[in-house]
Amino acid sequence: MTHRFKNRLAQFLAFSLITDFLSLKLLPTFRQILTKTLDFLRMDSFFFSSADAGDDDSLFGNTTARSIRSLSDLDDERLYLVDHRWWNEARESMFREVDGVLYATSSRLSGDFESEIVLDMRRSEIDGDDDCNGEEQGVSGREYALISEWMFYRALKWLANFLGFIDLGHYDLKKFQNLAAIEDNKADLFFLQVRLSISGTRNSLVVRICEKDNEVGAFNKSCQIFSGNTGLLKIWDFSGQITKFFLQGKMLPDNSGLVNEEISLELQVYGLSHDMMLKENGMAVDLKTELNVNGHSDEVNSYVRHAQPQLTSSSSEAYNLGLTGLYNLGNTCFMNSAIQCLVHTPQLVDYFLGDFRKDLNFENPLGMNGKLALAFGDLLRQLWTPGVTSVGPRAFKSRLADFAPQFDGYNQHDSQEFLAFLLDGLHEDLNRVKIKPYNEIKDVDGVSDKEVANEHWRNHLARNDSIIVDMCQGQYRSTLICPLCKKHSVTFDPFIYLSLPLPSTTMRTMTLTVLTTDGSTLPIPVTVIVPKFGKFEDLIQALSTACSLGDDETLLVAEIYSNCILHFLDKPADSLELVRDHDWLVAYRLPKDQDSLPLVVFTHCHFEESDGLGGPHIRRFGIPLVARIPECCDGFELQKKFLQLLNPLVMPEEFSLDSLDDCSVNITDQDTKMDDAVDDLVIEDVSNSDEVNNKSSVDENFHFSLEKQGVFPARSKIVMDEPLLIPETRKLHVRVSWPEEMLKRYDTCILNRLPETGGLPSLTNNPPELVSLYKCLEAFLKEEPLGPEDMWYCPKCKDHRQASKKLDLWRLPEVLIIHLKRFSYNHYLSDKLETYVDFPIVDFDLVNYTVHKDCQSSIHYKLYAISNHYGGMGGGHYTAFVQCGEQWYEFNDSQVFPISEDQIKTSAAYVLFYKRV
Repeated sequence: MTHRFKNRLAQFLAFSLITDFLSLKLLPTFRQILTKTLDFLRMDSFFFSSADAGDDDSLFGNTTARSIRSLSDLDDERLYLVDHRWWNEARESMFREVDGVLYATSSRLSGDFESEIVLDMRRSEIDGDDDCNGEEQGVSGREYALISEWMFYRALKWLANFLGFIDLGHYDLKKFQNLAAIEDNKADLFFLQVRLSISGTRNSLVVRICEKDNEVGAFNKSCQIFSGNTGLLKIWDFSGQITKFFLQGKMLPDNSGLVNEEISLELQVYGLSHDMMLKENGMAVDLKTELNVNGHSDEVNSYVRHAQPQLTSSSSEAYNLGLTGLYNLGNTCFMNSAIQCLVHTPQLVDYFLGDFRKDLNFENPLGMNGKLALAFGDLLRQLWTPGVTSVGPRAFKSRLADFAPQFDGYNQHDSQEFLAFLLDGLHEDLNRVKIKPYNEIKDVDGVSDKEVANEHWRNHLARNDSIIVDMCQGQYRSTLICPLCKKHSVTFDPFIYLSLPLPSTTMRTMTLTVLTTDGSTLPIPVTVIVPKFGKFEDLIQALSTACSLGDDETLLVAEIYSNCILHFLDKPADSLELVRDHDWLVAYRLPKDQDSLPLVVFTHCHFEESDGLGGPHIRRFGIPLVARIPECCDGFELQKKFLQLLNPLVMPEEFSLDSLDDCSVNITDQDTKMDDAVDDLVIEDVSNSDEVNNKSSVDENFHFSLEKQGVFPARSKIVMDEPLLIPETRKLHVRVSWPEEMLKRYDTCILNRLPETGGLPSLTNNPPELVSLYKCLEAFLKEEPLGPEDMWYCPKCKDHRQASKKLDLWRLPEVLIIHLKRFSYNHYLSDKLETYVDFPIVDFDLVNYTVHKDCQSSIHYKLYAISNHYGGMGGGHYTAFVQCGEQWYEFNDSQVFPISEDQIKTSAAYVLFYKRV
């Protein structure tokens, strides 16, 4: 049994025993001690999991091996080599507790055929607490810092904010020359593939940079940086990785064979080659050069959207840190919009640019073993990497699909739904609570709301403790009141966002086409305003007023589809929500005293020339015409009634028949929105009829045939001198075949002018109704009864009651996310509300909407991001508006544009992001 196998077996047994022991009901203090011991043992496994990884992993089974590999991910953070003085400026402000270890380094260039740079690093006696900016700088005077990825991004963000907001006139310019040089060379970020090995004496480290392992440009830059003819270099290790590498080497036995074994490492190098060129050429740094942060400067005052090209990473442009687009992978604009809002949330940016991996929870069964948080952190850092214009979020999307399979594939989704799943997944992956206690809250009378709220909140934090809770979660009070005994039940529940209704959508504009049934007038469109959630009787009443309906008239409304009457809207109590904006409605004015007579519906069709498939083609067109006919009616009377209805369409004699050929042709093509499948069935039936067989002998007269409803397809030709058989439904459906000669005599184009119900604007002069965000909040907080399906069991009445419910804001989060409920759903259909919401930008004051103000540091918020949705249900497009510094930007997938503040208020605003002032 090898030494490595013994070590691994001992670790595995220790993990198993302690894990089983922790599953018992132990005292909390003892359990906490054992948990910390387990974490210590797991941390100790880092030294073996990286260097000793081999085929022995299978000996432990999938569960243990997977756990160790997940914990080893903490050591996978990339290392960055940066200018020491640049780093030290950030360290003095942000990382005072981080100490570095100094390594005196000599470099040389070796190799006959394959060039390589060799660095010999030997630990110096000087530690990180000494003055690292003293006189002794080495012969070359070059000092570098080796830092972790999270240190690099935090320092980079600090530098951007520092250079963007300080008044350089109040500082010593010489002190910040190096900062300006690095900032000016923001795109100089490249990686080197290096090889590490411990020398035989185990007190120095050998670093090899081989030409064959790297790109030509990167290797040439490394030659310039580590020039061997200028003496010693100084490399400060602030990451602790070299120390850990030495420790790992000392723990290995002499005969392990790993002392001289090389380990490959990808080293990120930032801003050094440009800095070295400045020093060698003696170039001075001009701090008067414009230093801009987050892409904004005094030159950006106003912007007309899409009037300028998107931002690029040219070194001559402003410092665009964080202004990075996301590629659309295929209907992933919903994801891109929400992500851009999150990655510009200040608290979240600082957290994920920092050492967030220490909070990863690998034991949480509700999480993704830390993988989702790692993927999101990696994506956020890519978006904040200098010199990058767009990033493809493919790896992140794959991890998200593992947590929420509904987001797999490339279908369009809701950005708010995606946001909810993402925040929940990040919380579970970053939950600092490893063992959740069981807490039970009892409904106790006589206890103040403040005490109950605090107890609820403490119990919640005992099970949920993450950056998402710290940043986004608030608390509201929910009160249920029994309608009989007036029993009050008060609970305090956490929330991560507020979904606010849009109360302004109470009225609706509808356009219908009105036709007379006596042939007196042409069809005309009429627009009315009705209650959005009203009944059909409301529509009839509004329409009667709009078209000055007489006392002896009545209206019959029908929905038109595929140039046929789909159904009559003759039930006054039906909801208007059944009618969608893209439906076609017509209203027929009928004599009231003829309601008992049979109703005839004329539909129009026209024969087209053969398409080469064996016969003429028949097409429907126009609005069906409706009339009342006598009880005893033959074909002649039916034809006479139809000609009466066509009177308004007769063409004036001065119009040439030949000039109308184009119009007649267009008539047959007006059914672009028809269901061709229905027409194909009609054609199949008609092709065998006598009309088609006798097409060559058809004269200029109309031809009528009955269409039997309920038996499809079934038709019979109407004989002029024979009486009509009236069906039990009292409705006759007659198809009228139009010959070419009749198409030229009548202006049939009028019959094709059918507007959609929501297609025409209101003819009134009233301005569009606006709704304030405060009104939406009031609608959310108002008291309302529960539905019959949500009956509440009253503990006092001992029965289920339809109680009333009242919500109140109790505890507000640092980041307040507000979801505007633009998408409405009911039993019949779904719809999107295009209501314009007037939301505050600078000061969202919630003083009057929060019942408990004592625990709030501030109840005022400022808007910093918006997720927008353009279009309708089941499609559309998502974008984001984000404020960076004092400038607003539009993130449209991979494109980023500056916009002015007065452009961010639109009816597309869907999810609003506020931060506490």
